[in-house]
Amino acid sequence: MYKVFVNDKPLFLTNEISKETNFQLFLLESVDIVQLIIKIFQNKIQKAYLYHPDEKEIMKTLKSKIPVSKAGGGLVYNKKGEVLFIFRSGKWDLPKGGTEKGEDIEETAMREVEEETGVNKLKITKKLQKTYHIFRRNGCYRLKITHWFEMTSDYEGIPVGQIEEGIEKAVWLNPNEMKGALKNSYENIKLLFEEE
Repeated sequence: MYKVFVNDKPLFLTNEISKETNFQLFLLESVDIVQLIIKIFQNKIQKAYLYHPDEKEIMKTLKSKIPVSKAGGGLVYNKKGEVLFIFRSGKWDLPKGGTEKGEDIEETAMREVEEETGVNKLKITKKLQKTYHIFRRNGCYRLKITHWFEMTSDYEGIPVGQIEEGIEKAVWLNPNEMKGALKNSYENIKLLFEEE
């Protein structure tokens, strides 16, 4: 199952029909995906399942209807076991950003962490899951697929948020502070911590 967040509300791409009842179920063959996304954006639908026997077919169809943006990001730990967070647009987030021409996704993730926070001396320790969310820019919907990596850093300085990207703060948070930050974060960011 894929979890795609639309305006922070879940759209599940699934090949199973669940017994839950607090959602709407749509069949891939008969739904207008763009109209479904618009309804979720307008808060007319809070949670939806998009069904097809082959989940990959649902993702393929979604990618054919909505332009895809590929991004890389980091869940970065320092020597004290604290995690690097950024604060932007009133929410706690992790540093991430779009790929540049000729870059592989690991390079994107490390470059974005450094650009958005000033933290360098990064080392990727493992690949985490991908997250999916749909956003709207200039009236157009886009599907952002973010490839996440767990990283470590020996950086000793103080992180600095990238002003041009609207980042108000870049800080290391300990496990207790993280719990509070995650209450005011995005659903796809919370998923990364469920893996831990």
